[in-house]
Amino acid sequence: MTGDGRQGTAARANTGRRVAVVGGGIGGLAAALAFARTGAHVTVFEQAPELREFGAGLQITPNGGAVLKALGLDAAAAARSVRGAAVVPSDALTGREVARFDLSRLGGVPYRFFHRGDLLEILAEGCREVGVAIRTGVRIGEVDPQLGTVSIAGGETHSFDLVVGADGLHSVLRPLLNGADKPYFTGQVAWRAIVDAPEAAPEARIWMAPGRHIVTYPLAGGRLNVVAVQARQGWTDEGWNHADDPANLRAAFADCAAVIRDMLAKVEEVRLWGLFRHPVASNWQTGRAAILGDAAHPTLPFLAQGANLALEDAYVLARECNRVPDLGAALTAYEFARQTRVRKAIAAANGNAVNYHLSGISRQVAHAGLRALGLVAPNQFLKRMDWLYGHDVTA
Repeated sequence: MTGDGRQGTAARANTGRRVAVVGGGIGGLAAALAFARTGAHVTVFEQAPELREFGAGLQITPNGGAVLKALGLDAAAAARSVRGAAVVPSDALTGREVARFDLSRLGGVPYRFFHRGDLLEILAEGCREVGVAIRTGVRIGEVDPQLGTVSIAGGETHSFDLVVGADGLHSVLRPLLNGADKPYFTGQVAWRAIVDAPEAAPEARIWMAPGRHIVTYPLAGGRLNVVAVQARQGWTDEGWNHADDPANLRAAFADCAAVIRDMLAKVEEVRLWGLFRHPVASNWQTGRAAILGDAAHPTLPFLAQGANLALEDAYVLARECNRVPDLGAALTAYEFARQTRVRKAIAAANGNAVNYHLSGISRQVAHAGLRALGLVAPNQFLKRMDWLYGHDVTA
């Protein structure tokens, strides 16, 4: 693939290769499109009856945006997103801005805010244009990672040259490569909601309070995405799509500034989910199978990198399989290329989980440091993030 999404002229190992992608989310569709653009015949198997994402937003930072651009989706992405102008850490208790970091100083592809459903549609449209077969309402029974066979529950069995597991936290493929393990509760729960906010500024605000925080940013159509996180000792259910009473969300932030209370007063529907994780998988590939995204490395949503890392994984996996004729060597190269970066990003997200929830003197010191950084050296914050945002796997 070239940087603008067109096919290169060199010999391509993916030409004619039969690829199955298990999971029709953002990472899965990106992988399907990346493989199809390099000549593979791709089938996506999705368990849900249709490709859809529940009401929630996501941030596509320049590193993820570079992948969308390389896949030929930059124009569609620009048309269906909001371009981010700033990241603004703020004090949820007082409502005051702590610092402001200008995203226009970033190079490369713009920082963008999407509704998940819009990004999913953009990827699905791209897949259909290049002949990817998308099968919904399909539950996978068995996968043989050595033979590359995929058996549909109660139905037929298909053979592929490569099976890609992009099926998230409860991946079918992950335990086949790593052994069975249960995801563990991280001690955090989160509410997701969307409210009308036609006048919202194009910026991501991080509203920090002791033991909890809220992240807000605008979406296309005059809406505001709200993700509110609270530290908790336990959780009985798993997954994120659980309806909750908005009064519970409001009660958790009742001592915060009026700007927070007024925003949460507009919430009519809210979903609550416990944040669960696996460790980063020890094995990402074997035989004719590989995993990516949350199937390989679920991360806390405190660095806005879950979708971005999945996009990077998808591109690198297709690129290495196209570049290296021997599949085993290609999959090894993919795993080697991704492990260190993914671990660093997850460690940074874990650090934010602590920093956003500070209390007492440590909170005052941290806010003073952010305030000084914003006033004296605002570019330094972005330079510190260059390892993340400035990394372009398509270059």
